[in-house]
Amino acid sequence: MKLRPSMKLSDKTLEILKNFTTINQSLSFREGRKLRTISVMKNVLAEAEIEEFIPKDFAVYDLPQFLNTLSLYKDADIDVSTNPNFAHIKSGTHQRSKYFFSDPSVIIAPPEKEMTLPSEEITFNLNEDQLTKIMKSASILGLPDLSVVGSDGVTKLVVSDRKNDTSNEFAIVVNQTDKEFSFNFKIENIKLVSGSYQVAISSKNLARFYNPKYKLTYFIALEPDSTYG
Repeated sequence: MKLRPSMKLSDKTLEILKNFTTINQSLSFREGRKLRTISVMKNVLAEAEIEEFIPKDFAVYDLPQFLNTLSLYKDADIDVSTNPNFAHIKSGTHQRSKYFFSDPSVIIAPPEKEMTLPSEEITFNLNEDQLTKIMKSASILGLPDLSVVGSDGVTKLVVSDRKNDTSNEFAIVVNQTDKEFSFNFKIENIKLVSGSYQVAISSKNLARFYNPKYKLTYFIALEPDSTYG
């Protein structure tokens, strides 16, 4: 069976792509059903399994602009295979756009090798309400740091300014633990789609956040002063 040269993106996929713009403004699309991106600093990598099939490899330099172009159409049909240099975007027979691809070599893309955690020292579930409160508290209080802290028998998420001894803070208990640790992140690297997550953290300074609803995984680097045990 011959594959269609065009595709239509679901609202869920468009939401994932919009989130990816907060990680990297460019994106290399690869043939298949997976989207992957990595930040310019290479400290955040995200990947998602999507329902659509991408007919071929192509690159978009300005992903926000590409998504804004799609927003001009209702139920946009994106033909990426007819021409090697650009996509035809259309809806019905009366609207059509030509959107040129980028040279893939100018885009920072994730490595081909799949990323995995080297170990899983702690795991916990983070629900949507908890995530919303963490991000909202960081914004309201102007706090740059998020720490996953194990002490006194519990695991808690603490938003603070770790460089300021008199910093305001906000904390939520998410689990029980018999371990001692402080796994530290920069809030600016917590670029998650709203929702609930299964979280695993390695003492090798890497964390994985998995959202089952979107089949979406983020790998986020910890700060080097994180401690375990």
